[in-house]
Parts: sequence; C-alpha cells; structure tokens
Amino acid sequence: MKRLYRRQWRIVFSPRLLPEAGPAAPSDRITAMATVPGYRGRLAPSPTGYLHLGHAGTFWQAFERAREHAGVLIFRNEDLDPQRCRAEFARAMFEDLRWYGIEWQEGPDVGGAFGPYAQSQRRQFYLDAWSKLRRGGWIYPCSCSRKELAQAASAPHDDNDEPVYPGTCRNRKSDAAAPAGVNWRFRVPDGERVEFVDRRKGRQSFEAGRDFGDFLVWRRDDVPAYQLAVVVDDAAMQVSEVVRGEDLLRSTGRQILLQRALGLPTPEYYHCDLVLDESGMRLAKRHDALSLRTLRRQGQTPEQERALSFSKKCTVDCGKK
Repeated sequence: MKRLYRRQWRIVFSPRLLPEAGPAAPSDRITAMATVPGYRGRLAPSPTGYLHLGHAGTFWQAFERAREHAGVLIFRNEDLDPQRCRAEFARAMFEDLRWYGIEWQEGPDVGGAFGPYAQSQRRQFYLDAWSKLRRGGWIYPCSCSRKELAQAASAPHDDNDEPVYPGTCRNRKSDAAAPAGVNWRFRVPDGERVEFVDRRKGRQSFEAGRDFGDFLVWRRDDVPAYQLAVVVDDAAMQVSEVVRGEDLLRSTGRQILLQRALGLPTPEYYHCDLVLDESGMRLAKRHDALSLRTLRRQGQTPEQERALSFSKKCTVDCGKK
C-alpha cells in the first residue's frame, strides 16, 4: 500500500527573498510557504570523484522510491568544497546517472521552482541559518586544531564516524557578524535521546554527547559544513524523504537536532545497505575500478551495473568480467 505524503505548512528559507547583490540579508529572513503536495525525494552527489557502484545503488533506490509514489526526484549538486570539487566530475555525475537509467524532474540542468540546485550558489541560505543558530546560542567558535582533536580522541569510536568532541571550546561565546576564520560547532544537549523510525532500518535511537558530540556547522576556511547545508537545503527544497546509505544513520541524529534548532520539519528517512569491496570495506571514490565511468568504458551495460550495485560485496576486478 502506497504511503501518502501530506503536509500542511513548512517553514523554509525562501529563495525569492535572497538578494542578488549587495550586503548580506538579515539572518532571520525565513518565511512560511505552502507545501508542494506529494512525495519529493533527492539525489545529492558531490563532484569530488567519479561515482561508484555504491552511489549508483543508493541513487537507484531513491529513483525507485520516487517512482513508486508518483513523486518528484530532485538532483542537487553538493559542490560546497572548492578544494575538492571539479567540473569534470560534475559533468560525469549527470552523464553517468542518466546512462545508468535514472531520471530527475528538478536540478541544475533542468531547472525547477526551488533552485539554485548547486550548493555553491546557495551561500546566503547557509549564512541565514548560521546567524539564526548563533543568535539562539546553539553554536560556538572552536579553535581546536586537527592535531589537538586527534590527541583528544582516545575513547573508542566508530571508524565511519568522527570521535566525540571533548568540549574544549564549549563555553566560548561570540557575537561575530560572520563565520569566517574559525570553526563553528553545534552544542548538542548532552544526554538527550534522538529517536526516529527509519523506513528501512526501523526504530533508531542515539544519545547526544555519547553517540556523537558537538559537531561542525561551519569551517574555518569559510565553507558551510555538510550537516548544516543538507538540513537547510532539504527543508528549502521541501524534500519529504531522504534516501541515502546506512553510514549516515548517526548523522540523522545530528540533523534532527539542527532541524529543531532552526524550526524546520524533519523528513522521512530511508537508509540503504552499503556495497562493500572484497575486504568488506565500504566503497569509496578511490575504488576507480568500480566507478560507473570505468565500467562503462569496459563495455558494461546499465543492467549489468545495476546487478553489481545490488550485490552485497564486489571484488575489485568485477568490472573486468
């Protein structure tokens, strides 16, 4: 039985209110907008390398979920990091996913009512959110170096997740008008449980301060952090369900705390199994032998690649078979 996605209203960052030039807009520029009815999903790749079979499998499930609900699929280019993102990888994302058989109704290449659909063009949205968090006392400046954090990370932690922040700068306050020049962390409510029901994995529960600590929302090089950008964009684009890999389950707890602090709605979540390499490790963009681009060049068909994407484990030479 198909799930009906109905909402009344959402609080979103309105692109219509963002200035095209001139001084930064007030940080409280948030408006209520009527929600677009129906299912809205999204693909959110980053152009930091060629997409591999694990990405493709997750994006295919997002595509299938949108089709199952006769909904809209959004393509969002998560090109925030100017040091790692490259135009050739961005072009490849569009080409490879279309070849793979995935179609979307909104995105950088097709337009839509909730653009821009590239994060590098959405800076004012993130600045507005940062200002709201700073005024509310949710975030603080952090001057800890990577070396200091590595030395403090003595407690056991999940290798797929960052260590719990030791709280060195937690009591710092600032009335800074802009975030540049220092890291900014979200102050989690220690001991509070964050619970949600994942549409695939079932009930999930994380304890703030134990399962994850104070996390970055803005980097010292003046780049918004992933957690903040994804929360702001999912709300602004009215995403009703987030489909992604299970390695981001714990990040959902962080994002729900950000949604609460910003007064934004929480979408449904659907976390997929990961595709593993021959050693049992999850695929990464360094696995060039399993990139869609490499397998295409070796003569694989989309049907063959989809079969590989949904294998629980791939050997590094499986593209040569």
